[in-house]
This record gives sequence, structure tokens and C-alpha cells, in this order.
Amino acid sequence: MLAHGCSLEEAGNYICAHAERLATGVLCSLVTVDRAGLLHPLAGPSISREYSRALDGIAIGPGVGSCGTAAFLGKPIAVDNIFTNPYWAPYRALADILLQEHDVKACWSSPILQSDGRVLGAFGFYYTENRGPTEEERRIVEECLHLCSLVLEREEVKAENQRLAHFDILTGLGNRANFIRTVEKRADTSSAPFGILLIDIDHLGRINEVFGHTAGDRMILEAAAAVTRIVGPQNSFRVDADEFAVIVEGNPPDIAATSRKILKALKECSLQENDHTLRLTASCGGEICRPSPEPDVPACLQHANLALHHAKRTARGGFVLYNDELGQAGMARFRMLQMVTSALAEDRIEAHYQPIVRLDSQEIVGLEALCRVRGTDGQIIPAGAFAEALQDASLGHALTDRMLEKVALDLHTWRDSGAPLHYVSVNVSMADFDLGNLRQRIREAFSPYQIPPEQVVIEVTETVYMDERDRKVAKTIEGMRIDGLRVALDDFGTGYASLTHLLDFPVDIVKIDKTFVDRMSDDRGEVIIRTLLNMVSGLGVAMVAEGVETQDQALRLQRLGCSYAQGYLFGRPADRETTTQALMAGPAKASACCGGM
Repeated sequence: MLAHGCSLEEAGNYICAHAERLATGVLCSLVTVDRAGLLHPLAGPSISREYSRALDGIAIGPGVGSCGTAAFLGKPIAVDNIFTNPYWAPYRALADILLQEHDVKACWSSPILQSDGRVLGAFGFYYTENRGPTEEERRIVEECLHLCSLVLEREEVKAENQRLAHFDILTGLGNRANFIRTVEKRADTSSAPFGILLIDIDHLGRINEVFGHTAGDRMILEAAAAVTRIVGPQNSFRVDADEFAVIVEGNPPDIAATSRKILKALKECSLQENDHTLRLTASCGGEICRPSPEPDVPACLQHANLALHHAKRTARGGFVLYNDELGQAGMARFRMLQMVTSALAEDRIEAHYQPIVRLDSQEIVGLEALCRVRGTDGQIIPAGAFAEALQDASLGHALTDRMLEKVALDLHTWRDSGAPLHYVSVNVSMADFDLGNLRQRIREAFSPYQIPPEQVVIEVTETVYMDERDRKVAKTIEGMRIDGLRVALDDFGTGYASLTHLLDFPVDIVKIDKTFVDRMSDDRGEVIIRTLLNMVSGLGVAMVAEGVETQDQALRLQRLGCSYAQGYLFGRPADRETTTQALMAGPAKASACCGGM
């Protein structure tokens, strides 16, 4: 019977009926004990339903009838008179039912134990006489207990597998499969709109790396508690390591209000780890699922995901509700990523170079390598059309690797041809630092051509440079400088980097953003640039002014004491051949200052 896949109740009734056939005049029942310690009748073909209903949900304990006491103590309990024994005193109503329905006067119950010793239930014999078990009955029950243990333990395994398949182990919330199934069921049955919220916890990976996974798990538990306080556990799901999903009733105003409550609750969460106070921040994206004869659940989930990614990119810490414009932007982004992926596969990624010059002599001392994509029609695609791919986690580092290869080969060619050049700078993104092996990738690109490290400058934008949460960027920069590479801080002044950061995380070159150069006609603009020059020169750091487009700007910069500049005035980004011609056009002039730049 047990080997033929019968239900748990069928198996239990079979065991009880088998015992009743062997033990004449005995009634038999089987109850289970859940993880909360509550009794639940499972089988008892001869026991009245009224008694089973009355027994359901009673907590086990000492003095809880025969079954509750046996399950609590983990040993058989024989009661030869259920009307006088103190174990049954609180349950006289149950005893009365047994007497009226079955003329039962005594009960003997034995615990059903799992292989690890945990109590799974209890197996009871009910007598119409005031007596305990006979030796024969003990042998019968011993056999039945073994069968019950097999059946219940099998069910435990099935239930655990079911739990693992549909519930998150850490939080106990529904997992991704559970969430999708719940959304599908709601979409099929609901006559009113409902919302989907996706909530992404910021920087969990960095917390795991710096403070360990125990701290990360505690943070997730704090987040889960905050979310469930707002919407309840039945509407809360953990769908990824750092992502929660929520189902909300109502229209856009209701969903926006719920998202604000959740984000506020998350911000109020904190975790003390040694001397550090870790605070939760999160971003949220949402979509409205409206009633439809044929609901498109995959589209709803995709829309919510698009809204979440848009929130992370443009409104970090806030909420974005999906709209058609987002969908169009998402499709455009997808096409852009596909375009760049194809360009990588078909070797249509090119390095173009913009000169960096000495202002006093106009000689080219360096080049900035800029990534360009050549379209299938042979035309160069504007950099702005694929700028986002450079920051993409999956494509950013692949583009950097291709650029490193191109620059290494071009530097090798220029060196062999005698072209005068001090260095080439290469831009890297946060995706490169997140991958964790940037120094190794740079070495592997330049070592085969024996390019000395002082001829390579790594450009890091201010926003990446400021990412100090786990010092990943700072430690990598320190390592690159130890390797002999120089590091340039790009777009300085557009974010929040300051003199303090330059003291803590030294760089070799600071590139002043074009916005300051554009404002030099304003006296305050000149004051800012003069102050920046004094700052960096005092630290022994070279400064390059970016975006110089007019002779007047160049003269003003030179008068202020800025030695190096870059911009359309000196040359637009160009391919290798054009750049080679520019390098070979005039004799190289030695510059001790630029050589150390």
C-alpha cells in the first residue's frame, strides 16, 4: 500500500484498520504533531468525526490527555480510566464524546518518533474496558509505530521539498516560483486591478564581502520584517538574494503610497556591526496588473523589472511606476546592448584617440583612448548612443578588455615606429572594479607587447572613485599605482570628491571637468580653477583641463598656471591612422613635467 503512492490519510487509515483487525475490540487513531506542537487528527476510520474535530489544534503538553502527553514526553502513556485520570481532567468533554459515541473508557497512546528523535505524532488505542495494553497489543503497536514513522517521515520529506521549492529558507517568505504562481492565480481570478512591487536592497554584496554573510543575512531578515509589517507575509516574497516582491491591492495611488511606506520602513532599519552602523537603502519599481480575459503575467513582471532598473539608474532610493515611455526606453536599451554585443562579436569596436597637449608648446604628450563602435554600414556610431553599455555589468568589462587589447597593440606600433608619445589613458568603469581582477586584466593586455606601465594611465570617473563603501575601488587604485600604472581622476568637480579624498586615495592626474572651463569667462569660474590648481599642485598631482574649445580658454588656462589641456581646439577623437599622422607631424619635445605626469 505504502509503495503505491497513496495519500497520507489513506496510508494512516490503512494502518489503523490493520491494527483494529489484529486487536479485536480496539478502536485506533493516528494524530500528527506539527512544528508548533499542535495536534491534528490524521486517521481513525472507527473514531467519530466530532471527536476528531474537537481534538484538532490542541497543543501537546504534560496532562493533555493520553496522546498530547505521550507526544510531549516522548513515551507511551496508558490511562485505564479517562474519567478519573488527571491527564484527562481538562478534557472531560472529549472523554464524554468517546463514551457516548463508542463506550470508550480507557486510552493508551504511544509517540511516533522520527529517525532523529523528533516526535511526529501519536498512535492511540481506545478500550471499552478500564484496562491497559496486553503484550500482544504492544507487539502490534510496535509494528504499527514503525509503519507510521515511515509514512510520516516520508511526508515530512515531501513537505520540506515543497517548502524548499516555494519558500525562501532564510526569511520563510515565498520565493520567486511562489511569487509567479501567486501572481498568475491572482491575475486569473481577480476582477480588480492589483500592483506588483519589486524592491532591490542596495549594496548587499558589499556588506557580505566586508562584514561576512552572517551580517548580510541579518540585514535581509531586517528587510523582510520591515516589508511584512507593511503588507503582511502572505503578500511578501523574497525573489532574489537582494530583491523582494510585493503584491498590493488597488490602483496607482495605493501602490505608490505602499511603496513609500515600505521604503521609509527600510530606511529606518539599521544593523550594528562592530563599530559600524549599517543602514538599509532600497529602490522600488512597480506595475499595475489590470483585469483581462487573457492576462499577460510575463509582461507585467517584465514591466515591474524595467521600472525597478529605471529607479536604480535615475531615482535610487525612490519608486518608479511603469509607463509606456519606460517600455520604449527599455526596448531602446535592449537594442543598444544587442548592437554592442554584435559589435564585440564581429570586431567592430575601435579605439579612437584625443590628444592631450602642453599648453606652452602645443605638443602632444598623451592620448585618451575613447571607445567607438562602427555600425554594420561602416559609419561610426556616436558615443552617446552606447554610453550605457560601458556601465553595464555584463558588457562593461568586455568593452574595457577589447579597448585594452586595441591600445596595447597601438602603443606597440607607435613605439616601433618612433612616434613621440608619453602615455595613453584608458577609461574603466564600475563594472571593471566589481569584477575584481582589473589589475590582472591590465597586465595581461600590455605584458605581451612589453609596454612599460608608466606609459599607461587608467582613468576613473569621480563617481566611481567616490564609491568607498567597501574600499574596493580605493584598494584597486592603490594596487595599480604599486604596479607602476598612473591613475587619473576624470570629471573632477562634478561630484563630491574633495581634497580629503585626494589625501586618502592619491591619484597622479586630476582632469578638470569641461563645465569649469566653460565658465572661465565668469570671474568666479577662474577663481574655482585657480583654487583647484593650487590644491592639486600642492599634492604633487598634475592637472589637465578638459573640453578646451577656444584659443581664449587656452590662454586663460595657461595664465592661471594650468600646463595641460584636452579638447576640440587641439583635436577631435580620431582613428589610429589619423592619430599616427598627428604624432609624426612634428618633432617630440622632452618634458620632464609631462614625463612625470
